[in-house]
Amino acid sequence: MSLLETPPPGSSAQPSKRPDFPETPHKAVRLPGGILGILSSTDHKVLGMLYLGLALIGAVFGGAFAGAIRAQLTSHDLEVLSPEFYNAMVTMHASVMIFVVIIPALAGFGNYLVPIMIGARDMAFPRLNAFSFWLLIPAGGLMAASFFVQGGAAAAGWTAYPPLSLKEYSGGPGVDMWILAVHLAGLSSITGAINFIVTVMNMRAPGMSLMKMPLFVWTWLVNAWLILIGTPVLSGAVTMVLLDRGFGTGFFKPALGGDPVLYQHLFWFYSHPAVYIMVLPAFGLISHALAAFSRKRIFGYTGMVWAVCAIGVLGFLVWGHHMFTAGISPELRLWFSFMTMVIAVPTGVKIWSWLATIWGGTIRFTVSMKFALAFISLFVIGGISGVWLANVPIDLQVHDSYFVVAHFHYVLVGGAVTGLFAGTYFYFPKMSGRFLSEKIGNAVFWLFILGMNLTFLPMHLVGVQGMARRIWQYREEFAAINHLISFGYLGMAASGALFIYSIIDALRKPKTCGNDPWGINDVQKSLVWDIPSPPPPYNFDKIPVLKGTASTGG
Repeated sequence: MSLLETPPPGSSAQPSKRPDFPETPHKAVRLPGGILGILSSTDHKVLGMLYLGLALIGAVFGGAFAGAIRAQLTSHDLEVLSPEFYNAMVTMHASVMIFVVIIPALAGFGNYLVPIMIGARDMAFPRLNAFSFWLLIPAGGLMAASFFVQGGAAAAGWTAYPPLSLKEYSGGPGVDMWILAVHLAGLSSITGAINFIVTVMNMRAPGMSLMKMPLFVWTWLVNAWLILIGTPVLSGAVTMVLLDRGFGTGFFKPALGGDPVLYQHLFWFYSHPAVYIMVLPAFGLISHALAAFSRKRIFGYTGMVWAVCAIGVLGFLVWGHHMFTAGISPELRLWFSFMTMVIAVPTGVKIWSWLATIWGGTIRFTVSMKFALAFISLFVIGGISGVWLANVPIDLQVHDSYFVVAHFHYVLVGGAVTGLFAGTYFYFPKMSGRFLSEKIGNAVFWLFILGMNLTFLPMHLVGVQGMARRIWQYREEFAAINHLISFGYLGMAASGALFIYSIIDALRKPKTCGNDPWGINDVQKSLVWDIPSPPPPYNFDKIPVLKGTASTGG
């Protein structure tokens, strides 16, 4: 069933009533082709693909850094890496995966899909959109170049806590380059967030109210506000580190009247909402995949929207649960512990809505559906361990242990990365006009899921037993389980290699997909599945007008 309707002349839904909805059909404009066309493009779809391509390249490097870490930790007394280089690997693995892989990949899906889902021809500010992407190139370049300067790359951890990030402990320019890279990546996120907010609020097709928007659009709208509010705080915090390092200030130096704990407050005020920045759009991706391959509409759409909004608000009220061992008052411990329990409620609403969506549905176990189902189970595991960490006595026991590493990776790898896999297999036919191989995809799925659980599930155990994170060598009693963890990494690495091969193989084949390659638009009722695969540069010949009820499909 189509959502598109051309309004009769003089009707109240006439697109020409609003200046951003032109009355005349789109006229094709000759654009430069080849590499020049890609590099100079402001088309949201081209930029979305560039974001995804950058994220894929970043994942190769970030995954290789993880491999170096696991090579060092395979046994308790190895010297594969020097202690200094090991710390740099830990720092840069996390930094690349967050700032070059997960956030850009989700921005890629957002750039590509959000304008189409709301019936727009492009983002509100196309040139700003291109500027947002190209800022990431020097950001990633600075991180890469820092390996070749005196003293090597930043080795203070991805949190860059003072005093480890100050001159006294990190004398080379590596930390300075890391700070500048974070600034560029943050500016990219802020400008992109402004673009998303203006696009969603001002460029929706006639007939699409806020409560008719697809869930993915809602997750990106809330996500953009999280970025806009939180990222400047991180920028301020690392700027103060930069000033302490090079200009003699004392924001975080006790000898000069500063306080290192102040940095933790500022850092986590951004970095806990950043967890949701890296997960909320994945919520939207798997919501659409679960509904599509259950042949049902999403259950409890209104409740899901309010749950997303609640997560956005509550995400700024829980940062202190990262600081239970930092000397904050018992009253603050109680507050942050309570609020962390509260934020589990809207997350639970989403879990139950997803389960209710697939309950009784006609399920197609495509690779996308398998990743979406895996997302639910893995994210629940990460959420449960998060609730444990909200309990102050438990947190005091396992803080800075591998239990925290396990929790963090179940949320981001089991959550965000698994959601990206689900979204890629779901939307690849729309983006490219070709299907990814389901046969290869099944191998990708099982290698990734088994490898991921084999890598991170045992970390809960060694964490409870006392294995500290960010260490170069460890007690011999943890050696056997670390053999297992490193073996699990090989499964994930093999999965990633197969995934890249699958994309290359698919792109070499002819385009065969129609408007609705999955045959789901009779249930989804989405603008995405009403236009060709891949979409034309202008998306819609005439701006669509929605008829009927909510367009909650994807």
